[in-house]
Amino acid sequence: MKFPKAYQLKDIAKLISAEYVGPHDFPVLGMNEIHVVEPGDVVFVDHPKYYDKALKSEATIVLINKKVECPEGKALLISDDPFRDFNKLTTYFKPFIPSKSTISESATIGQDTVVQPNCFIGNNVKIGKNCIIHSNVSIYDDSIIGDNVIIHAGTVIGASAFYYKNRPEGYDQLQSGGRVVIENNVDIGACCTIDRGVTADTTVGEGSKLDNQIQVGHDTLIGKKCLIASQTGIAGCVVVEDEVTIWGQVGISSGITIGKNAVILAQSGISKSLEGGKTYFGTPAEDSRSKYKEMVSIKRIPEILEKLKNR
Repeated sequence: MKFPKAYQLKDIAKLISAEYVGPHDFPVLGMNEIHVVEPGDVVFVDHPKYYDKALKSEATIVLINKKVECPEGKALLISDDPFRDFNKLTTYFKPFIPSKSTISESATIGQDTVVQPNCFIGNNVKIGKNCIIHSNVSIYDDSIIGDNVIIHAGTVIGASAFYYKNRPEGYDQLQSGGRVVIENNVDIGACCTIDRGVTADTTVGEGSKLDNQIQVGHDTLIGKKCLIASQTGIAGCVVVEDEVTIWGQVGISSGITIGKNAVILAQSGISKSLEGGKTYFGTPAEDSRSKYKEMVSIKRIPEILEKLKNR
């Protein structure tokens, strides 16, 4: 998330009542999660396990819960609760603004696009030309929809990220200030949910086709010309490269990459990154031919045991 203008370190520190380490006029341009940070961004870290990763990231301002040695060319914001204060910044720069109508006055809808009854189109949404938005679709604030996109009934674009911190009093949600970007020529089936990024974009690439009842988590990047079948669940921060095929009821855990032209067969569970150009099956997913051979071998265990018994 980029701020509407450049801020100084002292200004950001004042917003969250934090101590700072670095020049008072150190430039602050935005805020992002660790996997998408750029110079000028604020990143937060609240566990010693991840201090080193945050301090060595591209982010030049680190919101941290302990005063540590500040790397050259960077600045620190010292907070007793970086998670809370990161939320404060999100709320300040991306506050929730209730829409005054079912189609916000700030939304823009392209030529020859059809929006069916009972849809909600939020603030600052941009929809391209020649789209069809079927009934009961909700498109939350700031979403970007390209040209020639079809979205079927009951789909929700831009829901909040499923990202929580466990506190003694209950779960505390990380506020979502990012967007969903749907590129040109994408089809999205009925009753899908595509969550917005926490600070950046969740993206569905040009020409990709999503079946009904699919969940796409926050900050996930789906490439071009992908096919994703019904009841697939994709967690946050996943990269699905171009022309990947994912069949029904596949579950994909967060932060992994599915390589270009990979095929994932139905009811597989993906817990680690997969190389492109191969077909995978099973939980945990493996090369499908190896997995089928393994299954055949398992079936033969009683037969083998019986032969050993009769020797």
